[in-house]
Amino acid sequence: MKAIIQKIIQLRNPNFKFDEALNSFALFQFIWIQSCCMLRGMSVLLLFRNPKGMLLGKGVTFFNTPKIKWGKFLRLGNQVYVSALSKNGIHFGDNVSIGAFGRVIVSTSLNDIGDTIVIGNNVGIGEFAYLGGAGGLEIGDECIVGQYLSCHPENHNYQDTSISIRHQGVSRKGIKIGKNCWIGSKVTILDGVHIGDGSIIAAGSVVNKSFPENSIIGGVPAKLLKSRTNE
Repeated sequence: MKAIIQKIIQLRNPNFKFDEALNSFALFQFIWIQSCCMLRGMSVLLLFRNPKGMLLGKGVTFFNTPKIKWGKFLRLGNQVYVSALSKNGIHFGDNVSIGAFGRVIVSTSLNDIGDTIVIGNNVGIGEFAYLGGAGGLEIGDECIVGQYLSCHPENHNYQDTSISIRHQGVSRKGIKIGKNCWIGSKVTILDGVHIGDGSIIAAGSVVNKSFPENSIIGGVPAKLLKSRTNE
């Protein structure tokens, strides 16, 4: 049984292998939970959409589904909310996983709809993430991300002191995270930031400027600690 389940999981993750210490009860419970997630994923058939092996936790909600595209084996944890109120929609690649209570939201306002969110192949994002897409958000292939990632590709204008800040509109530049990045837990990334391929962001960092590929960065605000190419 274990070998069969391992083969099925390897369709999504070819390098997966059960730990030898895994007990039978945990395996049975895992199979039950994943089976329920797959059944919930089949619910998108009611929207005339192909689930492509989608796994959905409890309480997952989609808004504006015609603007949402996904690849094979999309996995969304419990209470994830995906809102594609946008110009260019939300695009999930193959084998994308977003942990419980994540928020993937391009726009919250009907009068100034945002751009897009694009998440590449084989990306894993931890619980309680907030992914905004007003100015555009792109996360490259093979990225691994800890809990509480927060991305905000938008800033409020504030220069005119005679007008309330909330009435001065916003500026949008977008955020781009390259391929094969490792982002620690509780990282905040602000508008206009581009992170190069192969970079590492330390836990708790606030990133307000761009960094080249293979950078190791951390701090508040984040700064370059060293380069992977010089290790």
